[in-house]
Amino acid sequence: MKVVVDTNVLVAGLLSATGPPGWIVEAALCGYIEPVFDMAIRQEYEEVLRRSELGLTPSRVDDLLAAVDTFGMQVVGAAPWSAGLPDPDDAPFLAVAAATGSVVVTGNLRHYPPRGRRDVVVLTPRQFVDLVGEPNPPPA
Repeated sequence: MKVVVDTNVLVAGLLSATGPPGWIVEAALCGYIEPVFDMAIRQEYEEVLRRSELGLTPSRVDDLLAAVDTFGMQVVGAAPWSAGLPDPDDAPFLAVAAATGSVVVTGNLRHYPPRGRRDVVVLTPRQFVDLVGEPNPPPA
């Protein structure tokens, strides 16, 4: 399934392997889901996940970024997102989702208010895991 994963979900999943964010990270690592991204999103992943204050293991970050690059779909030329969002840095996530018919999965629904989403489906990690019907970690 194609999915645009907000950076906060990856951070949460790397910090704790339990729960929906951890499942999403494992699903990305094994290619069970297809992360969809553009260069702005990929750069944000790299920048945020490598912040020393998060204390993430560099090898784990490397593995996740390699999985995104290997199993993911890079989008080039998605139309800019003009709808009002509290944080304009979140616009690429909606633009890429709209361009590919993907859902956005985020731990911060308030960053994607209904008026700013248009017809893009935005789900919490729990809603996404429930949607794909996999309560257990994907097979490695």
